[in-house]
Amino acid sequence: MSDDSHKSKLINTEPDLLVVGGGSAGFSAAITAAEAGANVVIAGEGTIGGTCVNVGCVPSKTLIRAMETVHRGNSASRFDGLERTARIANWKALVQQKQQLVNDLRKAKYEDILPEYSNISYVEGRARFTGNSAIELDIEGRLFWPGKIILATGSSATLPPINGIQSISVLDSTSALDLETLPKTLLVIGGGVIGCELGQMFSRAGVKVTICCRSRLLSDSEPQASAALTEQFRKEGITVCEGVGYQKIEETDKGVALTCQIQGGEQTIVADQVLAAAGRKPNVRALCLDKAGVKLNTRGGIEINAYMQTSNLDVYAAGDVTGTDMYVYMAAYGGKLAAKNALNGNDRKYDNETMPSVVFTDPQLATVGLTQAEAESRGFNVETSTITLDNVPRFIASRETHGFIKLVAETDTDKLLGATILAPEAGDSIQTVVMALKAGLTTEGLGDIIFPYLTAVEGLKLAAQGFKRDVKKLSCCAG
Repeated sequence: MSDDSHKSKLINTEPDLLVVGGGSAGFSAAITAAEAGANVVIAGEGTIGGTCVNVGCVPSKTLIRAMETVHRGNSASRFDGLERTARIANWKALVQQKQQLVNDLRKAKYEDILPEYSNISYVEGRARFTGNSAIELDIEGRLFWPGKIILATGSSATLPPINGIQSISVLDSTSALDLETLPKTLLVIGGGVIGCELGQMFSRAGVKVTICCRSRLLSDSEPQASAALTEQFRKEGITVCEGVGYQKIEETDKGVALTCQIQGGEQTIVADQVLAAAGRKPNVRALCLDKAGVKLNTRGGIEINAYMQTSNLDVYAAGDVTGTDMYVYMAAYGGKLAAKNALNGNDRKYDNETMPSVVFTDPQLATVGLTQAEAESRGFNVETSTITLDNVPRFIASRETHGFIKLVAETDTDKLLGATILAPEAGDSIQTVVMALKAGLTTEGLGDIIFPYLTAVEGLKLAAQGFKRDVKKLSCCAG
């Protein structure tokens, strides 16, 4: 901590609100409560700031962007007259710069914020329910009797259930981002968000990467998104093994060897190092939740209702610890709601119907609302419009036409239900669909909106028009 006086001041053991966890959800809850006049104690264990700023979003995205710079320099041949120039001169220096950014943001967005709130105290230590009372916790040997509690302890990487994996040295996303020397070969187990993002990043850094997954890349996404991203990865030299049945993994004199079933045949994949990217698990074990009567859900997270309230009516939970919507912005949103409901009564419901998600591959994959399969499973009579990026002037001009935009709508009402965008900076374009869904727009309404020409987001207008027109027959800026 940067302000020892703030940390060492007399801690109120009977605060209005005790927040367990010093990450995004915890700080959002604490600040919301403090601004409402409540006395708050944050109980944090480990490095302040949580997953996103320390080991997740910030460090991964800065290295991903750095490798995009290298890749684009080396793919400049798509423009005549340009030479390839980008290369990695010092990987260790890049990793150190990444860490400095993490340190700076952690200080600015967490450590330096605490002194600004006189009614927030921060205590370091592991919190657990003692069982003496439903709302009594033991932190650093001290007992607390808060009015309400918000649990926001986050999540941590989990190992896939492969025979032998406990006996070998395995990287997780945290240790992988701290590597100061690049391996020659890397096996990534898991084709989800982390596996795809870091697999492509390391490949662009010159590592020979193999990604293995049980089904397909980003299996919850539209099938054509998975197929298009797989095609892009293979084009860049990444080996993608889908439908893998894992048998065993072991250390050998040639490296780590994974024995698995692929397309009905046994295969052994050998790599210098292994990155386990098979998901994350809620951090609940140390809390002794059973002593407080706090139940878990089927995902291993804390069970909550629509108001962020647990089975113990004095205890709320937010963020990754619930095992749901594991995104930093949803953690902050949930923390804010939990604080307001805990202090003022349950009057605000959690709403994730228009929650956007972004996978920071290149091209990016951004989604919001329902996929076609999800819409059909809910009983909607569905129609879709899909346009490839070679129909969008922005991507034609930049010669980046690998990708597509797909919109899903209800046939009977023309109401927009969801979107999938696989395109450069799709994470920026998807927010337009978020607002369209919030407003209850039809595809005709979206197609009638004026969009600036030669922008990526103009592709949404064209996709919306594609429900009733052939966009290949439209002139530039056709209304």
